[in-house]
Amino acid sequence: MRVLQIINSLGTGGAEKLLLDTIPLYRARGIEMDVLLLWDNDAMFTRELKKMNCCKIHIIKKSNRIQDIYNPFVVFKIAKLLKQYDLAHVHLFPAQYYVVFANILNGSKTKLVFTEHNTTNTRLQRKIFKGIEEFIYKRYDKIVCITEEIKQIYSNYLPKFQSKFQVIQNGVAIDKIQNAIPYLKEQTPFCLNTTDKIILQVAAFRAQKDQPTLIKAMLNLDNYFKLFLVGDGDNLENCQLLCKDLGLENRVFFLGQRNDIPQLLKTADYVVLSSYYEGLSLASIEGLASGKPFVASDVLGLHDIVKGYGLLFEQGNSEQLAQIINSLDLNRILYEEVAASGMARANEFDNNKMILKHIELYKAIYEN
Repeated sequence: MRVLQIINSLGTGGAEKLLLDTIPLYRARGIEMDVLLLWDNDAMFTRELKKMNCCKIHIIKKSNRIQDIYNPFVVFKIAKLLKQYDLAHVHLFPAQYYVVFANILNGSKTKLVFTEHNTTNTRLQRKIFKGIEEFIYKRYDKIVCITEEIKQIYSNYLPKFQSKFQVIQNGVAIDKIQNAIPYLKEQTPFCLNTTDKIILQVAAFRAQKDQPTLIKAMLNLDNYFKLFLVGDGDNLENCQLLCKDLGLENRVFFLGQRNDIPQLLKTADYVVLSSYYEGLSLASIEGLASGKPFVASDVLGLHDIVKGYGLLFEQGNSEQLAQIINSLDLNRILYEEVAASGMARANEFDNNKMILKHIELYKAIYEN
């Protein structure tokens, strides 16, 4: 059985990181798996996957312009590649649409699986898309929902296709995080003191991730708290300007894209995710696995994962976020309890469990 993973690109994001981390593991279990990218802007994850030399990486267009991802003529190139595979596992829009039309051109000979990674999208909120959405979803053999919450949302949205929805939770390489060696604070490139406390958020700079709330929280924390923001994206410059306006240039540091996330997680004292919404955030699981207290906004996709294991704050409430961090800093017993609870929770999301469930699904679809 030959499987093709299809995604828009391997830029910064949870779905993209998931493929980078797991494709070698599928290969190790005997699944012949390759990747198709609609476009490539020399992203770090693409370079990392190439270094592994574990699969073919098909790229429709090499470009630095995200607009190229919305060229409908890519359907013909996708169709040509689809013929070589028994099953395609698709992630994100617009790849979700293009693959369906490409498969129709081929007589629908390739089995299709699609993963819903988020609790919401713009099409879900606009009735004008309902007809085309039904047309698209009908042509997938299975739709993987990464949480029960997502399954319920899409089952209500598309009740005709309830039998197609199946929950398989995303997973993380827990052992890589828990076994990582932290950096010494005084050896970081930001002239930190050993007494400084590091707050870390790993997230693309998109509106969904709401880094400004976390940045504003720094105004209510002592100067020995330093914030590391990892990632890249359209909102990066706005966040940098916000730091300058608030006089936080010496306390907030932008690290860009990194391939040493496990080491950074182990170096941090607190891990935060301030999103407006999530699906099943890999960053949240990584934060829980870090052995440090994980603090997240109380929103869809984070509440069920974090409640009782990490700490939750009202989305957008920078003062409450700062209060939580201060309370942890003043209470070492609470600090250790929250950190230990997070690690126990993270172990439920080991990526090997996810891989076995996906392989079982692939085989069932293929044999059917």
